[in-house]
Amino acid sequence: MPRSGPPAKGHKARKSNAKRRADDLSLAPPPPKAAKPKKAGRAKGKAAPKGAPLPSKAEIKAFLATTGGRIGKTEIARHFGLATEQRPALRQLLSEMKIEGSAKPVGKRTFAGEAAGAPVPVPTPPPNLAPGARFRPAAPGRPEAPRPTRLPETMVVEVFGTDPDGDPIARPIGWEGEGRPVIYMHPERRGQTALAPGERVLAKLRHITGEKYAGRTLKRLGRSEEQRRILGVFQDGRIIPTDRRHKAEWTVPPGETGGAHGGEIVLAESLPSTGFGLRPARIVERLGKLGEPRSVSLICIHAHGIPELFTAEAEDQAERARAVPLAKRTDLRETPLITIDGEDARDFDDAVFAEPEGDGWKIIVAIADVAHYVTPNSALDRDAWARGNSVYFPDRVVPMLPEALSNGWCSLKPQEERGCLFVEMHFDGAGAKTRHKFGRGLMRSFARTTYEQIQALHDGQEELEGLPEGHVGRLYGAFRALLSARERRGTLDLDLPERRVMLDAEGNVTAVIPRARLDSHRLIEEFMVAANVCAAEELERLGQPCMYRVHAPPSEEKYNSLKEFLATLGLSLNPVGQLQPRDFQRLLERVKEMPEARMVNETVLRSQSQAAYDPDNIGHFGLALPRYAHFTSPIRRYADLLVHRALIRGLKLGPDGLSEPETARFPETAEHITATERRAAAAERDAVDRYLAAYLADRVGATFAARVSGIHAFGVFVTLNETGASGFVPMKALPQDHWIVAEDKRSVVGRHSRQVIRLADEVEARLREANAQTGSLVFELMMGGAPARMRGGRKRKG
Repeated sequence: MPRSGPPAKGHKARKSNAKRRADDLSLAPPPPKAAKPKKAGRAKGKAAPKGAPLPSKAEIKAFLATTGGRIGKTEIARHFGLATEQRPALRQLLSEMKIEGSAKPVGKRTFAGEAAGAPVPVPTPPPNLAPGARFRPAAPGRPEAPRPTRLPETMVVEVFGTDPDGDPIARPIGWEGEGRPVIYMHPERRGQTALAPGERVLAKLRHITGEKYAGRTLKRLGRSEEQRRILGVFQDGRIIPTDRRHKAEWTVPPGETGGAHGGEIVLAESLPSTGFGLRPARIVERLGKLGEPRSVSLICIHAHGIPELFTAEAEDQAERARAVPLAKRTDLRETPLITIDGEDARDFDDAVFAEPEGDGWKIIVAIADVAHYVTPNSALDRDAWARGNSVYFPDRVVPMLPEALSNGWCSLKPQEERGCLFVEMHFDGAGAKTRHKFGRGLMRSFARTTYEQIQALHDGQEELEGLPEGHVGRLYGAFRALLSARERRGTLDLDLPERRVMLDAEGNVTAVIPRARLDSHRLIEEFMVAANVCAAEELERLGQPCMYRVHAPPSEEKYNSLKEFLATLGLSLNPVGQLQPRDFQRLLERVKEMPEARMVNETVLRSQSQAAYDPDNIGHFGLALPRYAHFTSPIRRYADLLVHRALIRGLKLGPDGLSEPETARFPETAEHITATERRAAAAERDAVDRYLAAYLADRVGATFAARVSGIHAFGVFVTLNETGASGFVPMKALPQDHWIVAEDKRSVVGRHSRQVIRLADEVEARLREANAQTGSLVFELMMGGAPARMRGGRKRKG
């Protein structure tokens, strides 16, 4: 059993771990203490035979619960009659239980269990609980103690994502104090693998500001049981991980293959290790053959823990859905609302209409009425909450809602009647909103159009049957008014084109092309932003809880890093306290024609805080808006569904509005759906990386125009101009020299040659390795028309 340091003292010793806090909700009265087990040997006639089966975690937990005090590994082994050779497996089991929180270490070598008792009903929150406030019941017979406001100097934390720079961010385990602290972990020491989502560490913490902390790893504890599964490809009795950060392979003992064949993608769980050689694992699920269509997205789904299957109850509820009757709804069936989406769009949940009104404009945005079908605490609601959002891969969608809804009753298909929530907005000629109103309606989409079609119609290149004459022109007229208001507001608009992966029927990549950025895209964005602002304003007017979409200004640390980078280009920004989004926009306009324009856009993006969901409003820095919420996509975002329910309750539009239990857990839901959104973004990036690696695998040895996009102590990152694919150039693949990374980490300098490689430099890179299984690309830089000679090992054929 690894040593866990000295016992906690004072307040830390009194704090319960996460598991105990969860169990406290049952408020079970403590049972009478069981007699303390004797520390002598086993009682006569009661000894288990030598080599008795290893107990399960549940059995160990039950035994610890009866001890009433500390208990050591020796006593546990004696109680279960374990032989000496079984001690390593017991140590591993206890280590896993410690990480999961089901066995609490007390001191260096002992554990304490939790008293077992029959659960009693969960207490209900008081009626005067403020909207969005958390309800924390006190333990029976004990007054509620004041909650701490600061994290301790050391505690166990769990990594749940990365910041824009790729550094891990974590949350405290078992924290029941004020707020929702976020810990920005320091990168691991050189030679150590990076912390991955789900990994737990004992960390030394330093308070930065507010709820932000800096963390440094003291001891890596591994993963919770849910996170300890291994995803990889089974080959020759081994499992080769599909995560590029995990280099070690696993061995599968005879009888533990689960019927898997070579080349299959598998899920496995670790087995107790003897301590030497490859660690053993048992295959628990076969997922498909590597290289088959959809295998890339399958890997990403399981690697990031994205729920793929709906419960039978949720599927059944979706299948029972039927059309929405008109009843008391506003009849919008004759209003020529149209949907405008991408060519590859898989769901249509918003429709738009605009017409002139005096010197100004009237705009209607209608959104599928998902709340009518997904009611609070139903099976559909629970599944949707767990997902948080839909996830989009090049070859498939993992939807938030079953297909019967996402592609059926909640999809605004042309010429089919659908229930909707709508907002009618009125603007003056300069794009300033004068009033708005929300309602629940019944609509019929006049046409399903694409961005390209609408742009061609506006440019006079094409006509579309079924649309009233001048319809598209009116949409663009309203758009220009909204755009002028946006420009006056001064928002951040980064020029970073997205890449679209094109697949053939067999799932093979045929091309990687930049997504066009048309005025029709911006038209829909402006209409949606306007509707989202109205939703936030309306909920505030009604006194209803709101799930805000918030975006904080850049932190001082990131601002200083950006400022230093800009100084190398002779550029500057206002001081951090005076910074506005329009300052960034002016900067981007200045560099538009410079060779470093793309690098500046990317660096500005990395300097920004990540947007999040929060019941407490801090505004949206990037959009320069004092209040903002997501209203326009309840098919694919749970946050929007909550906003719909709050509007329904506040405006008394039906019985399916926001419930009190939902309101009480708004803070928890905000944290959860922020995490699922980031999980989805990471999975989508991961899939594109793997598809790009598969696409380039046939071009190993080819040379590409690229630019330097990152510099680290262990090498240089480059991004290809052609596809946007990013790869790594290890230091040994640079020209033979002693390369030194500059203090600002924006260049590397050859000590002998004095050659300098800087961020944003245009270079030629030769592809050395392309691993579709992990999505990794390795390059070498071409210097004087020839690749740098690899040092430190034999050059692999590629």
